[in-house]
Amino acid sequence: MKKLFIALLCLLAVKSAVAQKDLLSIDEHNKYIYYQVVQQPGLTVDTFQNRTAYFLKINYPKDKVDKSESAESITGTGKLLMLAGISAAKHIDGEVRYTFNIEYKDQKYRYWLTDFVFTPYYIDRYGNSVAQPGIDIPLENGASKLEKGQLNNYAIQISNYSKQFGDRLKQYMLMTSATPIKSDKKKVITTKDW
Repeated sequence: MKKLFIALLCLLAVKSAVAQKDLLSIDEHNKYIYYQVVQQPGLTVDTFQNRTAYFLKINYPKDKVDKSESAESITGTGKLLMLAGISAAKHIDGEVRYTFNIEYKDQKYRYWLTDFVFTPYYIDRYGNSVAQPGIDIPLENGASKLEKGQLNNYAIQISNYSKQFGDRLKQYMLMTSATPIKSDKKKVITTKDW
């Protein structure tokens, strides 16, 4: 009975890992992509733009962001660190740079993350993890340059990150006020009245 229970747990863990990896799809340019369209009734393009700008400013201040001239989309680049190893002995294995796009129309918006490029890290003579110069591996070509286990691990981490990116964006789009309300009045405390 104990062996059956352990086997079922292992099967569920593998199934959930495969399900997370399946969040990434292939687009028309044969690149991995995480793509979502979200309906938000009652919101306008201006509201989407303000909330998206606030979301990026608060959550991703170091990412490079470009606003389009038509004011109906925002694109940018970012990066995330890839971890490898057992839970107690995890180390940084590399970084993945990506491109994100957020477009909006009245009452809906869409976003996607794509152009995933992996750069491996190595330990320099000072014991720091640094990027290896000149080695950039697009995730689509990772099967020829990375081990299958590494590639699956990276795909799962990218899928989880992309899903979290979308969940956070959705929370900011649902906010009634995207910017904190500042009061002009200074609150004066008196110790005479209590």
